[in-house]
Amino acid sequence: MKKIQTEILQDLLERGVEDVIVRAELEKKLKSGKKLRIKLGIDPTNPQIHIGRATVLWKLKQFQDLGHQITLVIGTFTGTIGDASDKDSERPMRERSEIDANAKLYFEQISKILDMKKVELFYNGDWFDKMHLQDFFALTQLFTIQQMIERENFALRIEAGKPVGIHETLYPMLQGYDSVQMKTDVEVGGTDQLFNMLAGRTVQKAYKMEQQSVMTFHLLEGTDGRKMSSSWGNCIYINDEPAEMFGKVMTIRDELIPIYFKLCTDVP
Repeated sequence: MKKIQTEILQDLLERGVEDVIVRAELEKKLKSGKKLRIKLGIDPTNPQIHIGRATVLWKLKQFQDLGHQITLVIGTFTGTIGDASDKDSERPMRERSEIDANAKLYFEQISKILDMKKVELFYNGDWFDKMHLQDFFALTQLFTIQQMIERENFALRIEAGKPVGIHETLYPMLQGYDSVQMKTDVEVGGTDQLFNMLAGRTVQKAYKMEQQSVMTFHLLEGTDGRKMSSSWGNCIYINDEPAEMFGKVMTIRDELIPIYFKLCTDVP
C-alpha cells in the first residue's frame, strides 16, 4: 500500500471522530503501509439503518478507499442478547430468526455506502455456538463484576433499583472475543461502544495478540435533539424516500446543521 498523505491521515483520524485509542499506535499502523483489518460489529435488532449509525459506515468507506480490509461481524449470537451500552432498562432476548432476517436487510442498506464485494463478513454464532464451557469461563476470568457494574448505565440502574441481567454484563467480553477471531487491527463504533471495544484490547492481550486500536465517533442527534434512536422515533433512515428524508432534515434545529454536515457529508 502507498504511504498515506498527512492531510488524508488527519481527516481520517479527526473528522467526525470523538477519540482514538491509542492515536500514536494507529498512526504508526497507518503509516506502515500495512493493510489493516477494520472491524465493525452489527447486532441487527432493527431492520433499518439510520444516518446516525451510517456515520460509522462512511468512515469505513474512507478506510476502504485507502485499500484497507473492512470486516463486519453480524451478531447472530450476541444479537440475541442485545447490547445494553445505551439502555436504561434490561433488554429482552431475541430470536435468532429475527436477527437473520434483519441482517439480510442490513446488507442491502450497507451496500449503498460500502463495496460489499470487498468486505469480509463474519457471524459470531459460528464460534460462540461451538465454544466449550471451559473456554467461556476462561474468558470471564479476564474481567470482574466491579468493572462491569461501574458502567454508568448499569450503575444508574442499580441505584434506581432496576435489574441488571448477568447476560448483559457478559456482552463486552463476547464482543472482545470477536476481535480475536477476526484478527482485528482497528475497531470502530459510537462513543457508547467505548467500554466494549476496550474489552477487545483486553481479550486480545490475553491471547498474546497485538491490541486493536479503537476509534469512537460523535453520536448524531435526532430530529428532536436527542440521540438518534429508533426507540425514540427521531431517526432519518438511509432507506427513506427522498421527499420524506428532506422533510425530516428540514425539522432539524439550526444549531445542528454544522454537525450534520461534518458527520454526514464530505463537505470541507
